[in-house]
Amino acid sequence: MSEPTGKYSITMPRDIAEAAKARSGPSGLSAYVAAAVARQIERDNLNELIQVAEAEHGPVTDEEIQTLRDQLHQARLEQTQDGANAA
Repeated sequence: MSEPTGKYSITMPRDIAEAAKARSGPSGLSAYVAAAVARQIERDNLNELIQVAEAEHGPVTDEEIQTLRDQLHQARLEQTQDGANAA
């Protein structure tokens, strides 16, 4: 069962509205806008979580970020290799 919906009137720049309408496809403009708003809410929630974590533990350094990116890259390489070896 899908979530109940409501009808809202919003105002946005015409060029953005037209671009969204052109890209919305068969699901329609409402679904496209709803998905965009949902993504923004997720980002806002993540930013709030980051602020709380940084307040408690201090900011994440560029070096820590790069180390984690390197670990993720290595894990993806290993996963790709494992998939190729299984074939």
